[in-house]
Amino acid sequence: MSLSQPNQWFFASTRGRIVRLLRRSSHTVEELAQALDLTDNAVRAHLATLERDGLVQQRGVRRGSSKPASIYGLTAQAEALFPKAYDQVLDKVLDLLEERMSPAEMEMLLREVGRRIAARWGVAAGELRARLEVAVAVLNELGGLAELEECSDHYCIHGYNCPLAAAAATHPQVCRLAETLLTEIVNAPVQERCERGESLRCHFIVAGS
Repeated sequence: MSLSQPNQWFFASTRGRIVRLLRRSSHTVEELAQALDLTDNAVRAHLATLERDGLVQQRGVRRGSSKPASIYGLTAQAEALFPKAYDQVLDKVLDLLEERMSPAEMEMLLREVGRRIAARWGVAAGELRARLEVAVAVLNELGGLAELEECSDHYCIHGYNCPLAAAAATHPQVCRLAETLLTEIVNAPVQERCERGESLRCHFIVAGS
């Protein structure tokens, strides 16, 4: 499986090589310096940048014959840099479900998945706009890039990075999953109006009240 082009550039850099080493196991500055043929100070500078970016963190110290050495490891956020098979697996699962289920059964299943995902957050509290802001935050936490807009007589949720884009491109019914997820969190009817042209853009409307 190949890495995406931006990640290829990153992993070819010194910081990317540090991340690769730390993914295998935690290391001290000295160990990283030896592996990369760099000075300790150069490694510390790179680690400081990676810590600032939320990719690396200290994980205690290792005691030896000399003074204790800090141990560094990756954060959970750093794992997002590495390719995953989720999209491909989901697409094949949906292919199989389409072969074995009617469209109505498929929609029922996807809506149930949406409800179960929403249960992690529960129903948002407050006025409608506050609940919608929570729903937008949930979409973004799931990997979207969504914004809330107030129109003349309704609210719109615009998504510029669909978290289900890989599946939605060939299985547009997965948008029903997102519609149900939002409906459950907002506790108000949400209608999906996603755009499926050259690029996928999430779009949901909610009647104002």
